[in-house]
Amino acid sequence: MTEGTTSAVEAEAAASADQSIVARLEQEGDIAADYLEGLLDIADLDGDIDMDVEGDRALVSIVGDGNDRTLQRLVGQDGEVLEALQELTRLAVHRETGERSRLMLDIAGFRARKRSELAVLGAKAAEQAKSSGEQVKLQPMTPFERKVVHDAVAAAGLRSESEGEEPQRFVVVLPA
Repeated sequence: MTEGTTSAVEAEAAASADQSIVARLEQEGDIAADYLEGLLDIADLDGDIDMDVEGDRALVSIVGDGNDRTLQRLVGQDGEVLEALQELTRLAVHRETGERSRLMLDIAGFRARKRSELAVLGAKAAEQAKSSGEQVKLQPMTPFERKVVHDAVAAAGLRSESEGEEPQRFVVVLPA
């Protein structure tokens, strides 16, 4: 086999593996959508389910018909109910597939708005650490929130670490 042929075979194998991963994530999304539709029926709430694949996780969103107030009950205070529903949905996927799911659930755009706010917070903390030359410690956050901040800090060219114990775990932005 020549070097070009080997590269073509490797590229085809990689493409096949990527398709397999996407198919698995789409299956997770379908299972999650069925579970959540049942939940919406039981709670007598209206909402549409959107599914997508982003990176290495399935994204499932429950969106309203313009009046997202009814769906706010499924978000709860500071997303507490949303976090619980995400874990229940992951368990439903695990029960069907036998594999651990990293599925991300959003309801009424709560997580998308939170992600934007946290990206700004991370960028501001990075700028503060750069200008002061000192560590910047942020308030305790959920794992999702910390990841968004870590990504924003990395995009600004700095490093960050998580410290503390759950549920009081927080991000520390390190100066250059």
